[in-house]
Amino acid sequence: MATLYTCPMHPNIVREAPGMCPECGMSLVPARAQTNAEQTRKDAEEIPHESASSPHSSAFTKHEGHHTEDFLRKFWVVLALTVPILIYSEIFEIAFKWQPPQFAGVQYAMLALGSLVFFYGGSVFLLGAYRELRAVLPGMMTLIALAITSAYSFSVFSVLTGSENTLFWELSTLIAVMLLGHWIEMKAVRGAQGALKELAKLLPDTAEVVRDGVTTTISISELRVGDHVLARPGAKVPADGIIIEGYSGMDESILTGESKLISKTIGAEVIAGSINGDGSLTIEVKKIGDGTFLAGVMRLVLEAEASKSRLQILSDRAALYLTVIAVVAGTATFVAWIFLDSGIVFATERLVAVLVVTCPHALGLAVPLVASISTTMAARSGFLVRKRIALESARTIDIVLFDKTGTLTNGAFGVHEVIPAVSFAEIDVLQKGAGLDQGSEHPLAKAIVKEAEKRKVVLLPMKNFERVAGKGARGDVGVETVLVGNKAFMDEVTIVVSDEILKKTSVLESEGKTVIFVAVSGRIVGAIALADTIREESREAVEALRELGIRTAMITGDSPDTAGWVARELGIDEYFARVLPHEKSEKVKMLQEKGLKVAMVGDGVNDAPALTQADLGIAIGAGTNVAIESAGIILVKNDPRDIPKIIRLSQLTYTKMIQNLFWATGYNIVALPLAAGVLFSKGVILQPAVAAVFMSASTVIVALNALLLRRRSLDII
Repeated sequence: MATLYTCPMHPNIVREAPGMCPECGMSLVPARAQTNAEQTRKDAEEIPHESASSPHSSAFTKHEGHHTEDFLRKFWVVLALTVPILIYSEIFEIAFKWQPPQFAGVQYAMLALGSLVFFYGGSVFLLGAYRELRAVLPGMMTLIALAITSAYSFSVFSVLTGSENTLFWELSTLIAVMLLGHWIEMKAVRGAQGALKELAKLLPDTAEVVRDGVTTTISISELRVGDHVLARPGAKVPADGIIIEGYSGMDESILTGESKLISKTIGAEVIAGSINGDGSLTIEVKKIGDGTFLAGVMRLVLEAEASKSRLQILSDRAALYLTVIAVVAGTATFVAWIFLDSGIVFATERLVAVLVVTCPHALGLAVPLVASISTTMAARSGFLVRKRIALESARTIDIVLFDKTGTLTNGAFGVHEVIPAVSFAEIDVLQKGAGLDQGSEHPLAKAIVKEAEKRKVVLLPMKNFERVAGKGARGDVGVETVLVGNKAFMDEVTIVVSDEILKKTSVLESEGKTVIFVAVSGRIVGAIALADTIREESREAVEALRELGIRTAMITGDSPDTAGWVARELGIDEYFARVLPHEKSEKVKMLQEKGLKVAMVGDGVNDAPALTQADLGIAIGAGTNVAIESAGIILVKNDPRDIPKIIRLSQLTYTKMIQNLFWATGYNIVALPLAAGVLFSKGVILQPAVAAVFMSASTVIVALNALLLRRRSLDII
């Protein structure tokens, strides 16, 4: 039996995890438990167009409601019914000094109209209250239901006992205003949400598939692994796969945050939801449905939407307390006005006004709406928030601890410097060294060949390649015999390296570089220094963190010389060298014991304990699943420049949350006493319908304030 969650206002919204209603923003409440068999049957009956091969399926968009407009339709009907009720009300006679024609049974006609308004217009609130109470989570719907039930019950009792004092016009205007207000609220809330919906829109509905030599258009739910899919210029890629024909640029910005087109050719991987450039491609489908990258992103976003930050937990608790306060305050107000002999009609009006004006909708939405927008902004910027509490923690970070390899550096060797001997040039060293290394699969050899290609060095034919284990290689390049290797290899073959070259290479080796010597026909030509190349993005990331006042540190298993060189190059404040994998979490603890809030950035299995130990764990998206599961935030693309953006988004999100909480609570502090009638002696009174306007206005303001977050830039420098 699996517990499902539903919206009190929109029972058609059903999710497998708690979170917010995508229609109105209310917190989902537990529904009855449902067996897997029941769920499967319902899925088949209600969403036959979806299947497991589509990320649209499962909990992502299942049972999404489309009934926001129902509130507007109900409003127009209630408004039409309210007009005659108002015309025959005492307030209309007082305001316009005119009394409509009277007829026998007019009070029963008003009872009939009021009953239609109550049961037709108010049913959504009554049923919502039932669902809240069934889940033992009373809230906004409960208070509204209490308010309209109190007004209706009193009015029915008055008619049946022959009294002329009713609250039908207050009841009808209240329900009309609340229906219109909730329609406006839902429009605002839906504009402030949409991370999952935006992601779901990335996939096309159909795909062009080549089967048995024939091109046909099918639904993406019919795609199979191994299918060959055509991606025409400007089309969306329907599934993860590999290009088997064609060349194009791919727009992956919505998935990775990378704004420029990524060049793709035969053998390159493509992601479902990315947009093809101006080339035509044939793609072999490798992953479909829940196995695609997009589906994984959607799962993470759904997980983030279901998780709560400390502020959201606080606002949820405050909303529950406010519900209790509303009931207590409303009851106390009613009793007080009865005791002051103001009459049961006035006392009931005050009760209804208090219950309506203190509805905790704005308070309940204050934090979740901002969190929803920040989740969407994060996904657009290239990082995913798995746990909202992690994003909230980011603003308090004092120091960011980077794992060096693969994060600050490329994790692959590159040529750092070429040192030619006397009478030789750099191009000579590269031509001879790369010429021989054409036949090697060693990482150092590949780096030298890549550098030669980068400099457009013409390489001569190579033959008789021989690898010398642990030392280097020899062979013939053109008509000359070339040797490439370390100093020990040069000593072994009695090739003399000049003091000038040794002086330069010893300095480089002290910085952690690997030095390779090149000799031709028994004579030294020069040396090539290689290192794990520093990523330019790392420099920008460290500088941006410094702008934010955040210290940086680095952890690596490399030697102190190598670690020190990287730290100096990047301007990192502190580094830890020769750290064994199991010791990484100990370094995080050591920093925490100094009173620092630590963010750890890593990509490997051995980083998982440190990611868990840190106050904020950030996993590189290209890293292992273990690292990702241990982190609160995931970088979709391996770009350390996204880390300052995380902290910036955390700061902006926190500010917006505080602003919304201040508005929602401040509004109630002012509105509740006015609704209770504390300024009645001054002629200030808050009618129930006006209270409903204020309640809806507060929710709309909270939603609009949350929307302003979208306009803020996450760039630091």
